[in-house]
Amino acid sequence: MGKLIFITGGARSGKSSYAEKLAISLGGDILYIATSKPFDEEMKERVKKHRERRPKNWGTLEAYKDFDSKLLIETKGKSGVLLDCITNMVTNLIFEKLPSEENITTRDAEKVQKYVEDEIEKLIRVIENIDMPFIIVTNEVGMSLVPEYPLGRLFRDIAGFVNQMLAKKADEVYLCISGIPMKIK
Repeated sequence: MGKLIFITGGARSGKSSYAEKLAISLGGDILYIATSKPFDEEMKERVKKHRERRPKNWGTLEAYKDFDSKLLIETKGKSGVLLDCITNMVTNLIFEKLPSEENITTRDAEKVQKYVEDEIEKLIRVIENIDMPFIIVTNEVGMSLVPEYPLGRLFRDIAGFVNQMLAKKADEVYLCISGIPMKIK
């Protein structure tokens, strides 16, 4: 198994920049996994800026699920993987599985959480079978107010649990604050 490096922090904390620096330090070709689905102009511009700052020799996989059927092939010839970010992945999975954003039942929430957990477990199994460094970026979601709406609370709860799953498996965990990465594991 390769090394799993998990990087968390708030919005605009410098976590993606730090992850990219770590990936560059690995040398060679990196597989960049982009989990975002650009749905409006502002998001499309963010994606464009991320693409422009990545080295040209990096490969890109735009995906947020089914990594068990994609990564073993996509990582051939690569020296490492950078997935940015888990919270975008979780958001996409929630909206894919949630029957309604308005009336979220306990049963719906449990089904969605199970679906997301299953996808994360698939990702973890692949990471365990890839012999290269794997860097994962996520947002820290548990350091602010409790969201006012059920959908926000569902997202926070699932993302927080997923972050715990990945941090537990990680060899190294970094928390970025104001552009400063701090190793916490």
